[in-house]
Amino acid sequence: MGRRTRIHHPPALLWALMTFLLLPGCISVGPDYVRPETPVPQTWHTGMDGGLEAAQPDPARLALWWENLEDPVLTDLMERAVNNNLDLKQAVSRVREARSQLSIAMAGLFPSLDATGSVTRRSGSENTGSGQSRTLYSAGLDAGWELDLFGGVRRSVEAADADLQATREDLHDVLVSLTAETGLNYFDLRTYQARLAVAEANLKNQDESYKMTRERYEAGLTDELDVQKARANLESSRSRIPSLRSGLEGSMNRLAVLLGVQPGTLHREMDQASPIPVVPASVAVGVPADVLRQRPDIRKAERELAAQTARVGAATAELYPKLTLNGSIGLEALNSGELFSSGARAGSYGPRISWPVFQAGAIRQNIEVQSARQEQALLGYESTVLGALEEVENTLTAYAGEQRRRDALSDAADAAGQAYGYARIKYEAGLTDFSDLLDAQRSLLVLQDELATSNGTVTANLVRLYKALGGGWEPLAGTGGVNQE
Repeated sequence: MGRRTRIHHPPALLWALMTFLLLPGCISVGPDYVRPETPVPQTWHTGMDGGLEAAQPDPARLALWWENLEDPVLTDLMERAVNNNLDLKQAVSRVREARSQLSIAMAGLFPSLDATGSVTRRSGSENTGSGQSRTLYSAGLDAGWELDLFGGVRRSVEAADADLQATREDLHDVLVSLTAETGLNYFDLRTYQARLAVAEANLKNQDESYKMTRERYEAGLTDELDVQKARANLESSRSRIPSLRSGLEGSMNRLAVLLGVQPGTLHREMDQASPIPVVPASVAVGVPADVLRQRPDIRKAERELAAQTARVGAATAELYPKLTLNGSIGLEALNSGELFSSGARAGSYGPRISWPVFQAGAIRQNIEVQSARQEQALLGYESTVLGALEEVENTLTAYAGEQRRRDALSDAADAAGQAYGYARIKYEAGLTDFSDLLDAQRSLLVLQDELATSNGTVTANLVRLYKALGGGWEPLAGTGGVNQE
């Protein structure tokens, strides 16, 4: 009678596991991300004054806002800051880190393969065995593949991808801040130069008045009281200059650091005073919805919410069983010469399933942790939106209001200049006392200094407005201005 061959049927559990493999795309547990809908007003509350317009901003003019001011020195400083700023280089490095983290997460979707090899010398005990020694040679390949049945790995990849996008938006936000800070410090520098020019011009006038008063005193036309008043006024004005020079030095040093160079490097090239750029006649600001699309900090907060939503799913997947396909192919022999013979082959394969039965609630508590963080991310996103709208409203008000203040100061400074001229003529003619001339000099100095400050503030507020609108990053990040590799 012929020998009968027995056919071994896979057990029911193995068929069940194979069924899992055939599930189309498996499933992904946890919440699917939905971009939050944040209601925003249709228009800005602040009125469109001072050249402001509700028209859609030109993306190129908004992104390269400094070119609207037509100052070649400022444009050159911006290019140098983007190329050399250390904070920006750190942000670029964080993008590379996040890209590598995404690659690490994606590696979990693929099998792993390890090569092994060993030489083991073993001596047996004479009391429990033969007491002989032998050497075991082995080499092999071990493979393993955890099937992502419930989407835990896919959720981790989803989170890492959103993290990468958030890091890119953080880079864009650093660009917005960098360009704004560079512009603000540059205009601070020009403002200090203008204020120094005002102080030095007034100091010269007051020195002439002091000398004139002394001459009149020596001629017996006035008393020593007027001389001391003139001297006090002169020295008071002189005392303003060191603090202005200190502010100028600080602006130059801060600007140098923003450009990634040592303090003191820019002094020679920035020593020559230059007028503060005039703001454009009109500035398009768009509508609130434009800010949500343009500002990198809002885009970053939205991507962080997406990442945290995916992490809830990754934590939820830990509740479900894990199926791993394992296999190994190897060679084993008692001497190296027989290691590659046909009889040295060894191997094993088969699935492995694991399912957490008791973790003292740790998995569910981790789901609660990730869900709470998702809630925090949502609140953070909503807070970022509100903060952005507040910033724009405030800068709109400040920009238009400072222009009105500057116009009033300009008229006041003109009037003070004329009053000073009349007071000096009358004093020289002996038609008025020194107090009128002294008051006119003080008033002229104060108003001219405030006007110079206001001129700088108007331009600085325009910079703050462009920053609030999210300008200063798009072409730089999209056309090779910043290397993210």
